[in-house]
Amino acid sequence: MVKSRSETRAHILETAARLLDDEGAAALTIRAVAQAAGLQAPALYRFFEDKDALLDAVAEHVFTTYVTGKAAARDGDPVADLRTGWDAHIGFGLANAALFGLLVTPGRTSPAAEAGLAVLRARVHRIAEAGRLRVPERLAVELIHAAGTGAVLTLLARRPEDRDPELAEAMFEAVLGRILTDAPAPPEAAADLSKLTGAERALLAEWLGRD
Repeated sequence: MVKSRSETRAHILETAARLLDDEGAAALTIRAVAQAAGLQAPALYRFFEDKDALLDAVAEHVFTTYVTGKAAARDGDPVADLRTGWDAHIGFGLANAALFGLLVTPGRTSPAAEAGLAVLRARVHRIAEAGRLRVPERLAVELIHAAGTGAVLTLLARRPEDRDPELAEAMFEAVLGRILTDAPAPPEAAADLSKLTGAERALLAEWLGRD
């Protein structure tokens, strides 16, 4: 059965994602992906201009479901919403080590990584709208992004059995302490004047009437 162009592209990306996961970024060459997908190397150039374009497409392919899930999850509390996103980010990085390395390579931009940052910016903006942000939004985004990236890379540098599950949580709490104000206090209840005696109400009125 002849595959359509979109089916062939999806097959290439799925093959490349498996190759990336099994053998790492160094194995993700045009020739290797073509061979694994049962195609000739020139065929891939009909879909991707070069290796960088292929890498971007693979990252976007794997990352799409993750980003969509982050964008859809909206808790009533914007801080809780941010925590949900943080947990998902850490989990994704640990489950997709090779891809995560591509997304955070210095000097290299990826549409998938930019989409993730856009979701983070939206989450931080909601916190700012709630009056809970003590630093500028841009700084808050950069602090959260840097902390999340650092936490994942630190954990990935260790063997799975040696990873401290508390590290990422401690990092998140430290960032929250830097960027958040205290939760606003509940408004004070209005004084119940009905409980005052007649004399007390007269005295209050006298005091309020004074210049």
